[in-house]
Amino acid sequence: MTSHSPSRGSPDAPGSPDISGLPEFKVRLAAGGRRGGLELLNERTPYRFTGVFQFSGEVLKSVELVDKWDKAVVRGQDVPIATAYCAHLQRTGQSLVVINGHRDDRVPWMKNSPIASYCGAVIESPAGDAWGAVCHYDMDPCESNRGEVALLSAAAPFLWSVLGTDADQAAAPAD
Repeated sequence: MTSHSPSRGSPDAPGSPDISGLPEFKVRLAAGGRRGGLELLNERTPYRFTGVFQFSGEVLKSVELVDKWDKAVVRGQDVPIATAYCAHLQRTGQSLVVINGHRDDRVPWMKNSPIASYCGAVIESPAGDAWGAVCHYDMDPCESNRGEVALLSAAAPFLWSVLGTDADQAAAPAD
């Protein structure tokens, strides 16, 4: 499987990714904030985890995490970006889908990771800088349909809008 660029085409156009879940995502985001939006994204996918992560220097900071199996989880661990699939997003600005990172030559740094599968898109600041990522991931290989990464890409600007002043401050260059 190859990485995908975000597509903002009509969900009904031939060959366009299906982002039909975007209206429902926006409703859940308005009603339940960032958590509500992430819960909807997580419900629509086979991946166990769905989260928002911030690029902060060399660290990937967990902002919010939904765990399909443990509803009490609200955040994951912060990790070095170099050890995460999100490194691809930060480096290229392109979304990424990996069915099994233990066997995927595009992500050699993930060969020994406990995380096997990943589907993620960049969250950009209003200035167009890569601020972080919205992604799904799992410890087991997961098949992802083309619409999942397209929906994450389409949802990313709306997630930015609910990140609040912390996101605005985080978008500033690090010292």
